[in-house]
Amino acid sequence: MLGNIPVVVINSAAAARDIFGSNAQVLSSRPELYTFHKVLSDTAGTTIGTSPYSDSLKRRRKGAASALNRPSVATYVPHLEVETRDFIKELYTFGDAGRTPVDPMPMIQRLSLSLALTLNWGTRLKSQKDDLFAEITHVEEEISKFRSTTGNLQDYIPILRLNPINGHSAKAREMRNRRDRYLTDLNNGLDERIANGTYQPCIQANVILDNKETKLTKDELTSISLTMLSGGLDTVTTQVAWFVALISQHPEIQDKAVREIRKYYAKEQPMCDENDDQKCAYIVALVKESLRYYTVLRLALPRASVKDLPYNHSVIPKGTMVFLNAWACNMDDAVWSDPEVFRPERWLEQPEAPLFTYGVGYRMCAGSLLANRELYLVYMRLLNSFHVRKYDDVDCHPVTGNADPTSLVALPPRFRSYFVPHDNESLQKALDVAA
Repeated sequence: MLGNIPVVVINSAAAARDIFGSNAQVLSSRPELYTFHKVLSDTAGTTIGTSPYSDSLKRRRKGAASALNRPSVATYVPHLEVETRDFIKELYTFGDAGRTPVDPMPMIQRLSLSLALTLNWGTRLKSQKDDLFAEITHVEEEISKFRSTTGNLQDYIPILRLNPINGHSAKAREMRNRRDRYLTDLNNGLDERIANGTYQPCIQANVILDNKETKLTKDELTSISLTMLSGGLDTVTTQVAWFVALISQHPEIQDKAVREIRKYYAKEQPMCDENDDQKCAYIVALVKESLRYYTVLRLALPRASVKDLPYNHSVIPKGTMVFLNAWACNMDDAVWSDPEVFRPERWLEQPEAPLFTYGVGYRMCAGSLLANRELYLVYMRLLNSFHVRKYDDVDCHPVTGNADPTSLVALPPRFRSYFVPHDNESLQKALDVAA
């Protein structure tokens, strides 16, 4: 029980496939939580992932699906090219071509945020010094805390909401108002570019221009944009940060990956080809293994059972919060003989094995194709451009290294590394051409 709310946690791959796979309709909704749904999201609305089931949700999912299918993702490749190239350039510049240890987190955050802005609104974030960078990263980090399962006691103990000095709700309202301001500016800017024909291909424009069929309201369009913004910032940033921490401590993982990349690209081609649709099987496996081993959303967003659900001679009652323990399912020893080991080769041996990082069933992440394409290009360019050499000792174990166990996402510790070019002349030339 969380307060007076019954809770069920699904901890095995077999149970997850059985319960979520066979009961899509019963588990199609989300619970409404006081802090996030009633205080934080009462103006701009909720993301697709956090919305209870409704006709509006069906329309939004349909709109997002059309903007995130494989043909649409292919149209976003020029954006991926620009942002991943700038990511490499920042690591090179701030790290003084491998001579100065640098904290990669600000570069990873700028990469994720600029990609989210570019992919969704067609507008770039060119620098960490941009005021919008500091505002959005701060507000979205705070909002993530209001989605925490364990960090908002007033969600489960209603009397806490009556506290006359309820700072928790006051802070939620402040973040809501600040988010409303930058969302309005971003949406208005895109509307102007669409009106005068200067917009770039992007998710929000695709959805708006396809709106004759989907018939989305303005609030529903905002919900889709919120989904793209918060999803990319929370998950992609954390995933890449864990991966960089890991390879900084384990050069043998880098060396194997670089040998595989060199089957397709020479060290004189540090940027690789942005149109490479995951042809290097080992890097595809490396992406999957990092998604499995560092399951950033360990306890996936809860479902709400809309009616009684029979299971194994028991009944999960209507109104129960049902959590997918994605971490436990990814570490299930009934699926893997060595789940505690980081071993990309497992995905070459068992390519059809389940991966629970994006969820399972009806409410799984709609942006998984885009995320996989993005991570593949980031890993390819990072590994083919640099040897990531250790400066700080980092605990890169997914459990003991978790910087904040109460956070919605599992955060790695902050650290510094050297980013040493494999071929300084070729990398400098590639980055100069882009400039």
